[in-house]
Amino acid sequence: MTAELAPSVGNTLLREIMEVLINEGTQGFRPVLEALLNETMKIDREMHLKAAPYERTEQRRGQANGFKPKTLTTRLGQLQLEVPQVRDSSFYPQSLERGCRSEVALKVALAEMYTQGVSTRKVTAITERLCGTTISSTQVSNVAKMLDSELEKFRKRPLSEPFRYIFLDAQYQRVRHAGAVRSLAVLLAIGINPEGKREILAVSVSLSEAEVHWREFLQSLMARGLSGVELVISDDHSGLKAARQAVMPSVPWQRCQFHMSQNAQAYVPVVSMRQEIAQAMRDIFSQPGVEDAREMAKKVIRRYEKKAPKFAKWLEENIEEGFTVFKLPRPLWRKLRTSNGLERLNREIKRRTRVATLFPNEASCLRLITAVLQEINEEWVTGRAYIGTTTTD
Repeated sequence: MTAELAPSVGNTLLREIMEVLINEGTQGFRPVLEALLNETMKIDREMHLKAAPYERTEQRRGQANGFKPKTLTTRLGQLQLEVPQVRDSSFYPQSLERGCRSEVALKVALAEMYTQGVSTRKVTAITERLCGTTISSTQVSNVAKMLDSELEKFRKRPLSEPFRYIFLDAQYQRVRHAGAVRSLAVLLAIGINPEGKREILAVSVSLSEAEVHWREFLQSLMARGLSGVELVISDDHSGLKAARQAVMPSVPWQRCQFHMSQNAQAYVPVVSMRQEIAQAMRDIFSQPGVEDAREMAKKVIRRYEKKAPKFAKWLEENIEEGFTVFKLPRPLWRKLRTSNGLERLNREIKRRTRVATLFPNEASCLRLITAVLQEINEEWVTGRAYIGTTTTD
């Protein structure tokens, strides 16, 4: 029966479609598409039940149970459909499944536009042109939440392999929090895996870089299985320093030489001396070994103990924190002496988040940044090694 019904219905609908296209052009195609999908879904149900409406056959697999209204968004606008139902809920029209997949694809595309840094206003305009319907900025943000499950898995994935070297840093994003706009800290951790490639280990959004937040961040890394750490590279932020000493007290620390050189310029008596102080710091860190570096530091201290006494005193008290990397094989020094690799990552995050200007809440900030980081992480783990594995033993 059904095999005979389908061609006749198809021929009738084909004639209707041709008549509409001839008489009205594509402007009147939407109601015909609605009729086509509705009729096709009826045929799907008959094929599933192996019987036409009210037909009694030995092959019947169930009972029809009316229709359920559904709005489907397409490029022609919103289609008002009547989805056939069966009593045991074992049926869903294959023709509509194809449309639903397109609807999901649209939502994923919207979410991807969001993660690429496209403003919600632009996404709304694009959606209206593509689908013939408007979508609010709130709906765009809600669509982006579809990514949450995948992004959370990335953030909380087990760290089953050792990471000998990790970089820690933070940046700030403007977020609406508790009714006010605040600059919240985005904490980041990068590790070097056994193949010498970088991986983004963790990211979180916190109220600040206070010790309590860094401590919670590092504890979460340990709880996920972080092990084998032989060196931590970071700047000298007091909250991070205290948290690191509390959670990872036995792990050596390399103070970022780049940040250290910048810190040194805060101790010069006049602005005109900054350039020569920066060169002095470069002279120290460019030495071929730790003893040579110490000797150069002593010379710099003697040179400036009268004309820049605060700098000389600071250098004497802090310079050893920049020498830890000298204990490693020399080929590793260039990549592990600073956190500049993480600085470049921070610039990329800011580039992608710039159009957002202000995040409505912490969740939206974390969502977008995690999506950007996951994308970058995939490039890192499939690309070239960051450091050579043969020099790490």
